[in-house]
Amino acid sequence: MKKLLYLPFICAAAILLQNCDAGNADKKAETDADSIPAAKERTIWTKEEANAWYAKQGWLVGCDFLPSTAINQLEMWQAETFDTTTINRELGWAAAIGMNTVRVYLHDLLYQQDAAGFLQRMDIFLQIASRHGIKPLFVLFDSVWDPYPKLGKQRDPKPGVHNSGWVQNPGKDALLDSTQYPRLEQYAKGVVAKFAKDDRVLGWDVWNEPENMNNEYYRKMEPANKPQIVEMLLKKVYEWARSVNPRQPLTAGLWSGDWSAPEKLKTIETLMVEESDVISFHNYDDSASFEKNIKELQRYGRPLLCTEYMARGNKSTFRGSLPVAKKYNVAAYNWGLVDGKSQTKYAWDSWKKAYTGEPPIWFHDIFHKDGKPYKQEEVDLIKQLTGR
Repeated sequence: MKKLLYLPFICAAAILLQNCDAGNADKKAETDADSIPAAKERTIWTKEEANAWYAKQGWLVGCDFLPSTAINQLEMWQAETFDTTTINRELGWAAAIGMNTVRVYLHDLLYQQDAAGFLQRMDIFLQIASRHGIKPLFVLFDSVWDPYPKLGKQRDPKPGVHNSGWVQNPGKDALLDSTQYPRLEQYAKGVVAKFAKDDRVLGWDVWNEPENMNNEYYRKMEPANKPQIVEMLLKKVYEWARSVNPRQPLTAGLWSGDWSAPEKLKTIETLMVEESDVISFHNYDDSASFEKNIKELQRYGRPLLCTEYMARGNKSTFRGSLPVAKKYNVAAYNWGLVDGKSQTKYAWDSWKKAYTGEPPIWFHDIFHKDGKPYKQEEVDLIKQLTGR
């Protein structure tokens, strides 16, 4: 049995050797924006095209994935902390309960630092995920939490605080500096173009919660006109991603507000609906609210993906929401897999309320670090619903 512990190291080494020559040969092409072949920008998928794609996927069930050894997306992907052993082990736990997809965050600073190396690590991740039968939905940009991301060693978690080290992408400085937008364009086009025809990739979530002004701790750091800036930039991101003609769908998830009628949507929400090939949304409330959102969004006649749900203390649970998702054939991604440095077992209120030990109820996450389920009945239900 102990020999099995070395298997992830052997696999990771083999993958790195396999990709080394190709990575070096392609380095200039991948870092030079002018080398990206000009492609006729594909149109937004029709409803028929979107539903035909979705019909081939089967029911999608997964989680928002961050390895337990990473505090944020930078620590997950930087060369010094890219932990293939943990990624392989934890994706194996996800696959074992029937998950076939994960939602994974990227970062523009990684591409700026070393585009070729970052893309190579993405390829390694895809190889690992593919071995487990898992297709990632990659997130290009994100407006949530710390607006001042920095490369290098990431800070240690604040004890007992939910997502204490997560960072925005792009950061505030880049968001306010239009001279950096060409760099963001290179990142978006470069990443999507590299994997535009790759069947291992499920799709592209172009911007997570774009107009989110965050909690009180970070809100005072946010520019007052952030929603307006992001709305302008979001339109461009859709165009950048679509210009390299990906065969996978583009989306950005609705996450707050009133979706009961088209005229009640905010302008940025209307943009997200109109520019997306498939419709995605977040719901951290009870099953009745979850079903209500599904029925509201069915009016668009496109596949629905719930890319964030499951907050036990907020009455969003596997037992409440997952059967509803299956009933309506809605993809379901719960937040979190393994309790780790992100500390999302603690609730959002941990930014204001001190937790001195294990929370009485885990907010997110499914497994302890050793692979033991937080609640066996939840794992059993997921297996039952996925047919695992």
